[in-house]
Amino acid sequence: MTIQATDWLYVAILKAGPIEQIVGQKDSEHDISFIPAFLNKESAQQAMFHLHLEKKKKYEVQAIIYEDLARHAAENGFLVFVLNDEGNVLERLPANP
Repeated sequence: MTIQATDWLYVAILKAGPIEQIVGQKDSEHDISFIPAFLNKESAQQAMFHLHLEKKKKYEVQAIIYEDLARHAAENGFLVFVLNDEGNVLERLPANP
């Protein structure tokens, strides 16, 4: 699988009033912070059940261009992992598309 800079990916967004924040995850075992990204909206919605999310918070799935996601991730110390609908890693994406 090859993700191009201009490809759309889907991510979970934390909605806190007017502020929206891309959801990141922490793999404590490997000390890695990453943003879970998905190839389609349906996979992202299914995988939300497998992500570690704060209770009583509102989340939604939104599309983002990989180039923009990679820049945001790099600026905030995150990697980008493409996951399937069960939350398994399909691909670890480079920080610079």
